[in-house]
Amino acid sequence: MLRQMPTIAATRAGFSWDIPDHYNIGVDICDRHAARDPDAIAIIDVAADGSATNHSFAALRDLSNQLVHVLSAQCERGDRIAVLLPQCVETAVAHIAISKMGGIALPLFTLFGPDALLHRLQDSGAKVLITNAEGQEKVAALREKLPALQTILSIEGDGAENLYARCAAQPTQFTPVKTRADDPALLIYTSGTTGAPKGALHAHRVLLGHLPGVEMSHDFFPQPGDRIWTPADWAWIGGLLDVLMPALHHGVPVVACRFEKFTARAAFDLIRDHGIRNAFLPPTALKLMRLETPDAPVPMRSVASGGETLGKELIAWGQQVFGTTINEFYGQTECNMIVSSCAALEPAEPGVMGFAVPGHVVDVIDETAGRLCEIGEEGSIAVRAPDPVMFLKYWKRPDTTVEKFARIGGDEWLLTGDKGAKTESGRIRFIGRGDDIISSGGYRIGPAEIEDCLITHPAVQMAGVVGMPDAIRGSVVAAYIQLTKGHAPCDVLAKDIAAHVKTKLAAYEYPRVVRFIDNMPLTTTGKIIRADLRARAEAEARRNGTDTSV
Repeated sequence: MLRQMPTIAATRAGFSWDIPDHYNIGVDICDRHAARDPDAIAIIDVAADGSATNHSFAALRDLSNQLVHVLSAQCERGDRIAVLLPQCVETAVAHIAISKMGGIALPLFTLFGPDALLHRLQDSGAKVLITNAEGQEKVAALREKLPALQTILSIEGDGAENLYARCAAQPTQFTPVKTRADDPALLIYTSGTTGAPKGALHAHRVLLGHLPGVEMSHDFFPQPGDRIWTPADWAWIGGLLDVLMPALHHGVPVVACRFEKFTARAAFDLIRDHGIRNAFLPPTALKLMRLETPDAPVPMRSVASGGETLGKELIAWGQQVFGTTINEFYGQTECNMIVSSCAALEPAEPGVMGFAVPGHVVDVIDETAGRLCEIGEEGSIAVRAPDPVMFLKYWKRPDTTVEKFARIGGDEWLLTGDKGAKTESGRIRFIGRGDDIISSGGYRIGPAEIEDCLITHPAVQMAGVVGMPDAIRGSVVAAYIQLTKGHAPCDVLAKDIAAHVKTKLAAYEYPRVVRFIDNMPLTTTGKIIRADLRARAEAEARRNGTDTSV
């Protein structure tokens, strides 16, 4: 655990990794606690009607052991076992069981369509799928294209493939496989913001690698009485390794809740009704909650957010509503939770994502010159290898794995693909993905700051910013706007929105093109798919004859 010191520098100096040779995620997050305090609450499972069921660590241990016996009948160590379930106790049980038997868990999002499921199940060669009735129906239509998939276990319905029926006949005792910290444990596919999703293979140690970032982003988590929740699905690294597994590692109860559709009111009610003190709220969720600010504050001990840069408006709103400063963190599927702000140590710096988390060496590099960048100089955000949180490789993509790394000054660095700059305060400022940077009239412009400014306009619910090809400037800033209720698209409003940015930021940053759209293209984790917006912008430029690149 991190020890809180007076400054971030002292906190970093006081931290050192303790990664044992042998380590197993399932033993750590379940069996360890079940042996010490079997009745301690692990999961608070909230049903659609608001009723809640508490599940102890002992209950998780017993059911996961039974599931191991079921899985072991046809799976060997290293086999991929898919989990297609929403936030629920069975999702946690499945991951614990797969880990304890030495398998590789493949988390799948319940809102995936057939193409997304087929790609991941085919590419991984998953042998077993653990799901519910809805997932079983989705995958049934794909079975002929999935020769490796032998069994589907459902937590609902009757028949030979019912998980509970199969588990009931099995013993509740099992001796976990002795895995090494570097043995593979999780295969998590990227969200696909750039190109086809790739499978990032992670070792058991990835959980230990996440802990400092989780603890920092939640103001030195855990504290007595902590109870955590996130609307992020546990199929994603943000839900699974930023919330579920770290909380269980620390013995902190996790609230599992399956909203049919996320709404601000439902989120606020859940926090109040279940005494939630800590939450990971993605920026998209925060923006929706800000549109329906409650009459009375909803006090929390810590709120963390990541995925898109937060602006000063959201941070100020969070202080007003939650009574705490929202801590922004940064990472990606391949190497997560490596940068974070921490209000318990330093006040937030809006627009700047935070410090390198203790234990991680994060810097900005000039790939062309092969050197570290100076303060304020734009470059590529990179993480020095080796690092406990870093992925092992891309699944079946050795060449792509090699391309993810670069050698600078005798060290190997993982390239995040994002652009940033170091600040005088020691933080790292996120500028944008390499392909998101807009080059306009000699200026290099990152979209995040403009998007943050745009959402402060009362008519703007969501905003995505990209470059539109332009014969004179190279590119111009184009803003795609999803309006709030009560506002209708018109030229007057478009000009007002553009002027709003021009007066608050800089003249070269304001959007010369404003387009209104009904639905913002988002990944399933809530990130804006700027590649889709760029395609729209490029198509419009071709029609208008302003794209000189074709």
